[in-house]
Amino acid sequence: MKKIIYLMMMAMGMSFLAHAQSESSTKRSQGDFYQGMSKSIPNGRVVLPYGLEVSFEKTVHLIFPSSIRYVDLGSSNIIAGKADDAENVLRVKASVRDFETETNLSVICEDGSFYSFNVKYAREPEKLNIEMQDFLSTGGRLPSNRSEIYFKELGSEHPILVQLLMKTIYKNNKRRIKHIGMRQFGISFLLRALYAHNGLLYFHTRVDNDTNMPYTIDFISFKVVDKKVAKRTAIQEQVLQPLRAYNNVQRIDADDTEHSVFVLEQFSLSEDKQLEVSLYERNGGRRITFYVQNEDLLRAEAIDDLKLKW
Repeated sequence: MKKIIYLMMMAMGMSFLAHAQSESSTKRSQGDFYQGMSKSIPNGRVVLPYGLEVSFEKTVHLIFPSSIRYVDLGSSNIIAGKADDAENVLRVKASVRDFETETNLSVICEDGSFYSFNVKYAREPEKLNIEMQDFLSTGGRLPSNRSEIYFKELGSEHPILVQLLMKTIYKNNKRRIKHIGMRQFGISFLLRALYAHNGLLYFHTRVDNDTNMPYTIDFISFKVVDKKVAKRTAIQEQVLQPLRAYNNVQRIDADDTEHSVFVLEQFSLSEDKQLEVSLYERNGGRRITFYVQNEDLLRAEAIDDLKLKW
């Protein structure tokens, strides 16, 4: 008899324990309580969001200082998309009329900036066109929304530093190279300087238009090609895509000059290869090309001591 009572008590205890564990596992975390060991996030580590009002009838435009790389929407109550032919403009509006629950929006830009927004519905949003100011224009002070975002193509280099280096090279506008360039059709296409930093190459180019007609640029290409191509031999070339560009102009007016900075991943050339840099005219046949040899790449100037210009 005692044995039966003991077994019944054991069964009841196990049933109670299982119920308690089940209740604990399904209980929702509230306040500062989490299931398991946890540590609260200090306020200094929190990226403060901006407040944003959206409407079903009107579109809000967010203008960022650089191209948009990533957009995340907190719910399906809002929709967002980049404006046509504008990589740094984001269109946002409500997909549901009068939605009540606040949602959020997150954006990462090419310069490594992270923007966060708390979004709510408003029939008449107060701000329809919003410019997110570039921290470089505020004396170099990092805003609270600026985070340490890195991109795979830049390796260990921070996008902000890449932007600063390009801007500094552009503003200094010093000619370090005098033997690389081409002049045709009244257009001069020159390599003014070549810099190296942390696995990246910075090409500083210049275009002079000495004609009475504007020169509209379609694109600039960087290709590794053979120095000599024998007849009946297939042309082998490798296209190199610039990772970043500064002042990548699309038009040089008559009797005018423009210069730009392009960033490429560091590379070298074999003895039978050379870098072909070509400037293509849109809706025209004026193509200008210059060549860079491996010895030119090896002489790329270090920019560790370059004074950054904010």
